[in-house]
Amino acid sequence: MKVQNGLILTASYIFYGLWDWRFLFLILASTIVDYFVGLAIHKKQTQGDKGKLLLWLSILFNVSLLGFFKYYNFFVDAFVDMVLLFGYPIQSTWTLNIILPVGISFYTFQTMSYSLDIYFKRIKPTHNFLDFATFVAFFPQLVAGPIERASNLLGQITNKRSFKYEQAVEGLKLILWGLFKKMVIADGIAPMVDDIFANYDTMPTSTLVLGVSLFSFQVYGDFSGYSDIAIGTAKLFGIELMSNFKFPNFSRNVAEYWQRWHISLSTWFRHYLYIPLGGSRVSRLKSIRNICIIFLVSGFWHGANWTFIFWGGFHALAYIPVFLMGRNTIYKNNVVAENTLFPTFKEIGQLFTTFVIVTFSRIFFRSESLTDSFVFIKRLFTEFHWEPYHHPMGYRMIDYFVLLAIFVLYEFRMRRDERNPFKFKSPIVRFIAYTLVIFCILLFYDDGVDRSFIYFQF
Repeated sequence: MKVQNGLILTASYIFYGLWDWRFLFLILASTIVDYFVGLAIHKKQTQGDKGKLLLWLSILFNVSLLGFFKYYNFFVDAFVDMVLLFGYPIQSTWTLNIILPVGISFYTFQTMSYSLDIYFKRIKPTHNFLDFATFVAFFPQLVAGPIERASNLLGQITNKRSFKYEQAVEGLKLILWGLFKKMVIADGIAPMVDDIFANYDTMPTSTLVLGVSLFSFQVYGDFSGYSDIAIGTAKLFGIELMSNFKFPNFSRNVAEYWQRWHISLSTWFRHYLYIPLGGSRVSRLKSIRNICIIFLVSGFWHGANWTFIFWGGFHALAYIPVFLMGRNTIYKNNVVAENTLFPTFKEIGQLFTTFVIVTFSRIFFRSESLTDSFVFIKRLFTEFHWEPYHHPMGYRMIDYFVLLAIFVLYEFRMRRDERNPFKFKSPIVRFIAYTLVIFCILLFYDDGVDRSFIYFQF
């Protein structure tokens, strides 16, 4: 086990160091702090002390890392704007040229969850620093999740693992499907989305609707594609990561959407913020307060920009009516068209309504500023005329739209089993599916497209 984990940890640090070796000390610092905090909390608890001060040490340290590297300039600018609002002339000289370390929002939340779980007596601390360091820095999910819990990942790291052929094959299938979602769907759509959002102030309603709708599919293909690659890569090492997406585009209300989208983050906030605040066990008013806090913090987690806070606030406003009607858990354990081939007209209406709500919120998510968001929305409701959209991609646009339609239908077929994208009984059909996916990846590959993952910036 020491050799296995030592190799994985070395590979993980090299993987991260290839981006910028200077920020390895942040991962190491977060690892060291929570390793010793976890041991100290457990020791205090055996002596009759809850260890709350030690828990706050972990929270303050990790939040401080995030606060400086991700939010420092945001708070400085907000302070300057507030002072100017009251009529006091001030010139900001305090902003810094800070590089945002890739994955900092993910691994700080992962290490904090370890200390929180020990504090709430959900797990016991590990005394093996190598195991814990491997848990924090495990490279498949280090920079963009899933945000793992120690109860799942650390337990697997501490146990003996051996190569399993079936598990490795499943992993390779997920990696292939993730590459397809990223390189064909997300990267194929990206040039059109970038063009429309860069020139939104000259676009009619029809083109703006097209742009933000395509962005919904782009961000899904990009982020869920990365998650599939991460989960598949982990399988090659004999490790099972948690699911991060369960076909959110087939959600029947906003509550179901958040049970299917970025699951590792939404469950993190549920376990470590929403429930400690009282969850839904308190009064209706306090429950609504808790919902608002969760979504606003989730928005702020995504980025140091008012656009993300508005995005989170919009989702809170969309979630609250579902909660008040008691429909926030109604679809928790089933999928659309559970026992039928096609959804009912009612379900189609629910799917469409949810997609429209979620897609509208992405205007804030994608825009550079609130001003851009509001101008985009204004034009969306005032430039009521249709114009065909032309892009330098020309005829390839049609190819992508056809592929996107096939992709959506294929995912609808898969909706009951997100971890088996090539579930066909016939070996011949499976071979054809593999061949087509690989062919599309090679055919639509374009060196001129920026291949970075969207969630790397968070």
